[in-house]
Amino acid sequence: MDRVELSEKKMTELFGTTETALQANDPDFVEMQNRFIYGEVAYQGDLSDSLRELITLVVLTTSQTLEPVADHVKAALRVGTPAPEIKEAIYQCVPYIGFPKTAKALELVNNTFTEQGITLPVQSHKQVTEETRFDQGLQVQKSIFGEIIDQMHKNAPANLKHIQNYLSAFCFGDIYTRSGLNLQTREILTLCVLITLGGCESQVKSHIHGNVRVGNSKETLITVISMCIPYIGFPRTLNALSCLNEICAEG
Repeated sequence: MDRVELSEKKMTELFGTTETALQANDPDFVEMQNRFIYGEVAYQGDLSDSLRELITLVVLTTSQTLEPVADHVKAALRVGTPAPEIKEAIYQCVPYIGFPKTAKALELVNNTFTEQGITLPVQSHKQVTEETRFDQGLQVQKSIFGEIIDQMHKNAPANLKHIQNYLSAFCFGDIYTRSGLNLQTREILTLCVLITLGGCESQVKSHIHGNVRVGNSKETLITVISMCIPYIGFPRTLNALSCLNEICAEG
């Protein structure tokens, strides 16, 4: 099949239709959009449709491009993504974009779940208590980044130690320990959030290291980064690929 046929096939699988809102007034734009996203990018690499939709949702959430969120929630459900996984993908954004922006996306997710007959709240995937969140978070953090985390805690100035504690207890304790998504997927989604934000090359490099440590290959990360192109453009994508090639010099 050529990319025209591929785009029609993929859109039907994801959305049940090839119709797009701008079709009547901007047919050329819609043609470029659909054939690039769903006829090319959607077939690059070997990610599942479910993971591709989770990536799309976190990129849209991070950029606060919220209008398409409902359609992509429906698409994620259509290709078999469990509702709790969709929620967990959105929750994964919190440490990087904050609570208010994440909450805006959650409102749309919840509305869509209700329309689709999904009972709210979905099953909780919390795994820590007030007493364990720091220690368990630190353990996950070290599994991703190694023993350097101990040095970061040890070397932090007295007036900044709370930041390191927040990272271990909140980012990795409250968020990363949650079930519902495995560690490989959480690291992929975090990388996509950082790429979308832009100007985070230091953190992008750290999380490329983290992705590799938890088992995501360079080829997988190339596909992951490629998935972001239609939503963030080429400059940030090329910056991310430059970081990837610096960390993973060999294919």
